[in-house]
Amino acid sequence: MAREAESGLVDRELEQLPPDLRWREWMARVEAVIFASPEPVQREALARVVGRNCSIDLLIEDIRGELRDRPYELVAVAGGWQHRTKKAYRDVIRAATGNGGDAQPLSPSEALVLMCIAYYQPITRAELGQFFGREVSRDLIGSLRALGFIAAGPRSPQPGAPYTYVTTKAFLSEFGFDSLRDLPNIEALEDAGLLGKESLLEGNMAPVFDGADDGSGDERSDWVKAGGANLLDAEEFSLRRDGSRA
Repeated sequence: MAREAESGLVDRELEQLPPDLRWREWMARVEAVIFASPEPVQREALARVVGRNCSIDLLIEDIRGELRDRPYELVAVAGGWQHRTKKAYRDVIRAATGNGGDAQPLSPSEALVLMCIAYYQPITRAELGQFFGREVSRDLIGSLRALGFIAAGPRSPQPGAPYTYVTTKAFLSEFGFDSLRDLPNIEALEDAGLLGKESLLEGNMAPVFDGADDGSGDERSDWVKAGGANLLDAEEFSLRRDGSRA
């Protein structure tokens, strides 16, 4: 109710202004809302401050055009938009403030488990263990939860109804993804038929989890031999972690 009252104080349509000035005011409003927010701003929030028939996407496009030569940009992350410093200025920020926005790197095991949750969610800890050929510890899962990258998903229909794990909006924001469709190589995995959880669980990925091939050759799972291990590159995945927020 309070939100509706507050929205009523804002003249969204700006009918008294000529079209060009109306558009500039809408641009300014959208940029101000995004700039003031510490989190990505969703489309629904921006729609409250512009005209009913105004295109949010065209406004964003025009704002990005004006920011093209600025040291910061407007990026689509976690289903919304956020101002972020361009990565080219990370060293400059570090030199001036001692803070370049670099995130603490994930361990190889954390990166692999997070990557598999991202691609194959919702997935249980037991299914992750089956995939890797060894138990995935509660501590590792707890570490990823403490970082805010994963959360409990729906209970699995398996006996005992164990919890599954899914990624969060914080994960999308931290790694610079607008949605899960932006995950690296996702289309290649789909084309190769490697995105189904069933194919994932047919064999284990123990050599890849160890970080080295054990030389077992044909004993490795069909999923690994089909190229899944190459397409799910944990190092490439970790490098996507975004440190440009400022």
